[in-house]
Order: sequence, then structure tokens, then C-alpha cells
Amino acid sequence: MTDDFMGPPWQADWVEAASAYRDALPEEVRKKIRDGMADLVTARNPYVPQDELPEGFFLEPARSSRPKGPHILSFDRGRGWLRFTFVPRVEDPQIVVEEIFWQ
Repeated sequence: MTDDFMGPPWQADWVEAASAYRDALPEEVRKKIRDGMADLVTARNPYVPQDELPEGFFLEPARSSRPKGPHILSFDRGRGWLRFTFVPRVEDPQIVVEEIFWQ
């Protein structure tokens, strides 16, 4: 075993329903989602991005009792959100987007 832990950028995987919902959103909303995801996949720890998130974004745990569990990335000043988990495997670590919503 080596000490080489894979770092960012992480792979991003979308659950099929979340991907279909994202693809049906208007282009300007999809661009906002891409901007937020770009910060997550390049952060050393996606649950605590070192760089500031774009304006209108904020990040919080889905449940305060599970700080390493699913997180919510709110975008478009709270009009939308996506729920994701980070799977920090030694091989192929990834961010899994489980659910998305925008109004």
C-alpha cells in the first residue's frame, strides 16, 4: 500500500433522477450548479471548501448530528439545493449527488 492518497479534483457522480432533473432546468440554473460543483470537486475536503463558494451559495450538513454524512449545497441564493455525499475511498473517491431541487 502506498501513501499516495488521491486528491482533488474528485469525480462527480449523479444519481439518475438527479441528473435528469438537472438536465431539464434552464441553462442559467445549470450554469450556477456547474459553478458550485466546480468548487466542490476541487476542494481538498468537499464538506469544507477552502476557497469561498460563489456568491449566492452556502454549504451545510443535512443533519447536524452527522457532520460527515450528506451535505446540502444551496445555490441561487437559496432558490435551489442539491444533496450530496463524499465517498473518500483510497481508489476512486467521488462526490455523489443524490437529489436536486430548484424553484
